[in-house]
Amino acid sequence: MHGQAENSGPGGYAAARLRLLNEKARSGPPRRSALAGLTDDWLAGLFAAGAPGARGVSLVAVGGYGRAELSPRSDLDLLLLHDGSATGTVSALADRLWYPVWDLGLALDHSVRTPAEARRTAGEDLKVQLGLLDARHIAGDLGLTTALRTTVLADWRNQAPKRLPALRELCEERAARQGELQYLLEPDLKEARGGLRDVTALRAVAASWLADAPREGLAEARSSLLDVRDALHLTTGRATDRLALQEQDQVAAELGLLDADALLRQVYEAARVIAYAGDVTWREVGRVLRSRSVRPRLRAMLGGGKPAPERSPLAEGVVEHDGEVVLARAARPDRDPVLPLRAAAAAAQAGLPLNLHAVRRMAAGARALPSPWPAEARQQLLTLLGSGRPTVDVWEALEAEGLISLLLPDWDRVRCRPQRNAVHLWTVDRHLIETAVRASAFTRRVSRPDLLLIAALLHDIGKGWPGDHSVAGEVIARDVAARIGFDPADVTVVATLVRHHLLLVETATRRDLDDPATVRSVAEAVGSPGTLELLHALTEADALATGPAAWSSWRAALVADLVKRVSAVLAGQTPPDPEEALPTAQHERLALEAVATGAPVLSLRAQTEPAAEPSDDPEPLGVELLIAVPEQAGVLPAVAGVLAMHRLTVRTAELRSLDLPDGVDGSVLLLDWRVAAEYGSLPQAARLRADLVRALDGSLDISARLAERDAAYPRRRGVVAPPPRVTVAPAASRHATVIEVRAQDAPGLLFRIGRALEDAAVRVRSAHVSTLGANAVDAFYVTQEQGVPLPGEEAVAVARKLEEALRA
Repeated sequence: MHGQAENSGPGGYAAARLRLLNEKARSGPPRRSALAGLTDDWLAGLFAAGAPGARGVSLVAVGGYGRAELSPRSDLDLLLLHDGSATGTVSALADRLWYPVWDLGLALDHSVRTPAEARRTAGEDLKVQLGLLDARHIAGDLGLTTALRTTVLADWRNQAPKRLPALRELCEERAARQGELQYLLEPDLKEARGGLRDVTALRAVAASWLADAPREGLAEARSSLLDVRDALHLTTGRATDRLALQEQDQVAAELGLLDADALLRQVYEAARVIAYAGDVTWREVGRVLRSRSVRPRLRAMLGGGKPAPERSPLAEGVVEHDGEVVLARAARPDRDPVLPLRAAAAAAQAGLPLNLHAVRRMAAGARALPSPWPAEARQQLLTLLGSGRPTVDVWEALEAEGLISLLLPDWDRVRCRPQRNAVHLWTVDRHLIETAVRASAFTRRVSRPDLLLIAALLHDIGKGWPGDHSVAGEVIARDVAARIGFDPADVTVVATLVRHHLLLVETATRRDLDDPATVRSVAEAVGSPGTLELLHALTEADALATGPAAWSSWRAALVADLVKRVSAVLAGQTPPDPEEALPTAQHERLALEAVATGAPVLSLRAQTEPAAEPSDDPEPLGVELLIAVPEQAGVLPAVAGVLAMHRLTVRTAELRSLDLPDGVDGSVLLLDWRVAAEYGSLPQAARLRADLVRALDGSLDISARLAERDAAYPRRRGVVAPPPRVTVAPAASRHATVIEVRAQDAPGLLFRIGRALEDAAVRVRSAHVSTLGANAVDAFYVTQEQGVPLPGEEAVAVARKLEEALRA
């Protein structure tokens, strides 16, 4: 025993424990092992004092403590095992063990059982059985502990065909509940898929002798996650497994990492190894269990014969065998550099997994392809990328063994790279593959599906470099496309797609599509109808691969409208001047009514997208809100504030003065807006109008109402949002000055912006509102009172005042 006498008392153990946890020189596995040993000695001393010379009773560590994986705030999982001969003595001993643990504030998971009771409980509760598989003797009757371990392992192996499917179901339920560790911004290191619980499950599978997990890298991945959990416990002082955003910088510093991104990347790398090992292991378990259930019947039918599974050819050097894709016996990976891509393409096309040993055999003999690639290699890559959903698992199998990095060296910069934006569901590399999967569904609607798939794979490849990722990505994409073997014209198209992959959606949602300058600028950037067609498909694939918040019918309609207008310009047509747009009959009717009543008049009308199929219902795009108001000051903030009060999200907003028919005195401001209900159904038009009347006459204090509502909902803890930023977009329009606002989205943001612009004495011609997750990017077309753009210095001054108002 290590210092048992010195540390037997609670005070001695607590002091020694504190010294150990504060030792910077000892961390990771050595510290966890030392902490477990220190705790063993203390508990053994308590046991010896409570039951000197006792027979038929032992103290056993189970679960994580049994594996000697004690993190600073880990629970102590203990079993007091006895043979049933002296229950009174055992009860007193339990008190002498448990109370000192509680007195030190340590979490304790304890039980007192006989071997028969422990065995029966394990048979009823899978989690108890998993804990007992890691049972480790601490003190007392060693023979009692050894007998229990032997019995529990024998039971586990005998019952494995029945219990392993239950364990797999438990893992799948937990994954569905907690998500995938390798993609989460605030992951649970233990419970999420690819976390520490999955490593425990893989150890249990190995103990069953039915199958074994791939060993390469698994121990290191497990140790890496445990190191992160240790640092998390030390920095927070709490027993937590969730790596919250606000704690990641501290944890990274504790581990000596550069920043929170480096921390997440380390976690994701480990989780990916564990998740992949789990996929391979559970696939093998399923194969073994199917084999055991089928072969007895086959042997009975065939008189005891044991038929070998068939090997069906899929491609040169590649066959299907027992539900997996393996290499043909004659395949020579060291002499066939295209074999990894050929096997991957065949597997994805067949919807089958790549066999682990086949991938490792290819990786062992793989060598870099010549530059440019042979035509077959390029074609096999395109086949793989165009195979849809099966591409993901096949790509991950290649990546797990380093084959992707060999084929595409630039991939390492985006591998497991986190994206700190709640809109994004995936890491950068997984997002690129997901985009290719989405793009594969659009290959029938473009004339060059090969360029679409390559652009989808590379569009965010610049995120591993400093600066604008689209600019950096263009350079990388040009190099990669040339290396893959595309001709110079195709390389230019791919580079253009990568450089401008955000152009359509950003322009459609942030710029005035009726302004000829908007459409011409996109046409100049795209250059040709073929590139525009590809960019349209890439835009949709990218958004769909980002997450549900990045694409909607409204965004799709705006992008389609922009593409139609740009197509016309590329065909030689001239976009109409926005001043030529004439008011409709409805506009004139509302304007006349507003003049007659001297008050605002409004109309709400749902906007829908035509159904894809005749049997489908039209898909809502939002609601058109038309408002006619006798021209006066404060209209924009009043309308924006009332809409915010009624929880209506503004998507676009156009404001213009309307010329009235001859003989009608007065002027009218017409607002043509697109809005959507944030929660539930739309408010009644009459209520909106009544509140708007009160807002305009000053009897409704919108600021106070929004502040009250904001105060009623407690703010969640999280990362502090960066401050708002307001800029002037250069040369964005000939008819107005475009001021762009980037800020944290919040109720009433448009109201605050409108009030600040009103104070700056500028006219707002239109507003284009774009919100992604918590970030709002709004563009405002403003003019002087005379309807002309602001001079340069005045525009900068307005932007500065608006930024100051939003930061206040």
